[in-house]
Amino acid sequence: MGEWSDYFDDFPEENPANYLGHQFNPAGAKVQRDAQQKAEQKLQADQQKLDAEIAAIIQKHKTPD
Repeated sequence: MGEWSDYFDDFPEENPANYLGHQFNPAGAKVQRDAQQKAEQKLQADQQKLDAEIAAIIQKHKTPD
């Protein structure tokens, strides 16, 4: 028996990732996944910037030992 990816290549309607809601739409589902991934990457980059800013503020106001 082959891999699951081989099965889904042969039967894309069986892949739950190809649905938007209850409607079979592989292109729309891919667009939605790509947009979600882009939003997550932006959120991660924004969080890294905030973390760096917080670290700089803490370092600036840290009292010497």
